[in-house]
Amino acid sequence: MFKVKVYITLRESVLDPQGNAVKGSLHSLNYQEVNDVRIGKYLELTLEKSDRNVDELIKEMCEKLLANTVIEDYTYEVEEVVAQ
Repeated sequence: MFKVKVYITLRESVLDPQGNAVKGSLHSLNYQEVNDVRIGKYLELTLEKSDRNVDELIKEMCEKLLANTVIEDYTYEVEEVVAQ
């Protein structure tokens, strides 16, 4: 069994109005140290072992459904877990 952590973020070239709103709110709360905020998504998937290559499977899922690859980038971490 595998635990997969997927991180999806807007590409650097894409404006992030939600991130800008959060940055503005943090500044209004007197957190002037905050220079930039980018909002993203975090997903955890649990996968059963199969014949398919785990990396290929995750890339396929991200590119078909989980991430909008036109405006988003994704990274992931795979951890093998022992079923109890």
